[in-house]
Amino acid sequence: MNASDRTPADLLRSALAADPARPLVTFYDDATGERVELSVATFANWVSKTANLLQGDLAAGPGDRLALLLPAHWQSAVWLLACSSVGVTVEIGGDPAGADLVVSGPDSLDAARACGGERVALALRPLGGRFPQPPEGFLDYAVEVPAQGDRFAPFAPVDPDAPALVVGGTELTAAELVARSREDAGEHGLAPGSRVLSGLAYDSWEGLSAGLFAPLAAGASVVLCRNLAELSAEALEKRVESERVTDRVV
Repeated sequence: MNASDRTPADLLRSALAADPARPLVTFYDDATGERVELSVATFANWVSKTANLLQGDLAAGPGDRLALLLPAHWQSAVWLLACSSVGVTVEIGGDPAGADLVVSGPDSLDAARACGGERVALALRPLGGRFPQPPEGFLDYAVEVPAQGDRFAPFAPVDPDAPALVVGGTELTAAELVARSREDAGEHGLAPGSRVLSGLAYDSWEGLSAGLFAPLAAGASVVLCRNLAELSAEALEKRVESERVTDRVV
């Protein structure tokens, strides 16, 4: 990746320029049997659409704080990069009552209602499906995002030295996030072509790094597994082989 990249959105742009067709995120939900593979180009398109939703329809911008109440999921990864593209600070598992807006999965809707700002709900159904009945007081992400533009340009430049992520009580600027991601990638020996299998939740830096940021910083890809405990040891080894996994964190 480019040494000049200072935000996660920069890392994604570099990945797109280098090889848009290669896989970036392969997602498994072992409770439902879902498998989704997103190339760099497809992932970046989802990020652009989500950033346009965030900046346009939700009127979010630099300095705003978003409480992200989502599990390790490919759509969670999209939101993390979309927020970076706009300059919105993501608070992982943050208090919705103190946030400017909240993004929630189906299991945290009651907590998310404490947010006085915009609320977005994700059904987390296979293929990005919508809720059968939209939750009251929330925008259904699967309904709103398809019509958004495929290209994104921020209204204001994103400051690499502004807060980008709060996780586990630690606040990181965008530049610090990129630096830590590169450091983690180096410690694990990740390089272009590496395939990292992660079964960690997105509720810690370790989970976010292994499941998204370190592979992105290294030009590698991630096999992100939710509900990995549902998988037998034999089935896990078969997945490691079939997905050509080079590193695993479970």
